[in-house]
Order: sequence, then structure tokens, then C-alpha cells
Amino acid sequence: AEIQFADYIFPALDQIVNEMAKFRYRSGNQWHCGGVTVRTPCGAVGHGGHYHSQSPEAYLAHTPGLVVVIPRGPRTAKGLLLSSIRSKDPVIFMEPKALYRAAVEDVPDDDYMIPLGKAEIMCSGTDCTVVGWGGQLRVLEKACDMALAEHGISCELIDLRTILPWDVDCVLGSVAKTGKLVVSHEAPITCGFGAEVVATVQEHSFLSLEAPIQRVCGYDTPFPLVFEKYYIPDELKNLDAIKRIVDYAK
Repeated sequence: AEIQFADYIFPALDQIVNEMAKFRYRSGNQWHCGGVTVRTPCGAVGHGGHYHSQSPEAYLAHTPGLVVVIPRGPRTAKGLLLSSIRSKDPVIFMEPKALYRAAVEDVPDDDYMIPLGKAEIMCSGTDCTVVGWGGQLRVLEKACDMALAEHGISCELIDLRTILPWDVDCVLGSVAKTGKLVVSHEAPITCGFGAEVVATVQEHSFLSLEAPIQRVCGYDTPFPLVFEKYYIPDELKNLDAIKRIVDYAK
């Protein structure tokens, strides 16, 4: 199935949240809606405004029974999509629309799957853990490269890939090594999914933290068409957070 765009998903929430997501639980596992994968473009695209630019993953991640997937590019999109279609749970497959024309990768022709609920460490580092998902990974890669080249800061960059369920162990293991965490997403900061990541790390790895966790997110406003480039948590904002958290720990 497809809902074009993610901004239009809200009229379908009753069917998604109360029916599709809970069908297997309510039937005592006799029936399920596995195989139902709803593709929906999300995120900023440069000229979309508030009906074509939102990132509503946090609304959906509050729904037990759903799987919420956000790939960062074509290669991960194929593997995650095949896993989603074969899952016994219904999946909301969120596609960052900015990647439709910007992402270029060689995608294998063969059938391959990427496990749902498993994050990927895109690059290893020792000074700071940086966590994101979807199209934000392009921004975070630039920020991590700049941090290393300009300030000698070694970042460990993690792509969650799936935010429901999300790979808690991967993030906790990285924070235990670096002692610092930056989480970034396009959605508004208040009650964004980054808050769940922060709360979990605080709860389970408080003694590993050397500095307050930083969130670099969208503002608590409707998505602004004219001011989109100021709203987006770009690489400079993320670089500033990385420097700030490392300087705090010195």
C-alpha cells in the first residue's frame, strides 16, 4: 500500500493503530496483518511546506504491533523493504523523499534482507556517539567528517534504520565506549523519537555519560515553507552540538 505523503496519514490512524497494528494480538496470534507494508514519503524536500515536509514517525512509534522503518538510501531501502513485506507484523515504511533524486548507490540485483530492529554502525569512533535515521544520515555524515577534519573529534555514527523496534543494545554499547551522545532528526524536538532514545540512555547508561546528551532537531513550529533551510537541523548545527558535548567533557 502507499500513502502519498506521510503528512496525509492521519485520517488513516484509526485503521492503522486500532485495527491493523492490534489484529494479531486481539486474535491470540490466530491471524495477523503481516505482509501489509505501507510505503509513505516523508521529510523535507526543499519546497514542500507543511503538507509535504513533515516527519511523523514519533506518532507511529507509539503503537505496539507496528514496525516503523526509515531507510537512508537505495541499498538499505531494498533490504528493509523485503524484510518488511515478509514480516508477520504490519510495517510503516517511511521513505525520505529528498533521497528520491539525491541518493545514488549500486543496489544488488539478488534477493537480500536487512533485519528489522537492528541498527548499523556506519563508522566507528571513540569521542562521541551520533544517532540518526533516514535522510538525516546524509547530514550527520557531513557533520562527523567535519568534526574529524576540523577538530580531530572521532564520531561513531549509528543509523537506527528501524525505530520501532529500535536497537537499544547497539546505542547503549556505543555510549558506554564514547561517554557522549548526540541525537538528530527533522521532526520537532518536543516528543520527537529522539526523546525516547535520550530517556533510554539516561535510564540504562547514566554512569557512562560524561556530558549532557544533545538533541539537534526541528523546531516546535509548523513546518515553514519560506524558512525551511533555517528549520532543518543541518550539518553545522550538528557539528556545533558535537563540539559542545566534547568540550563539556574536557
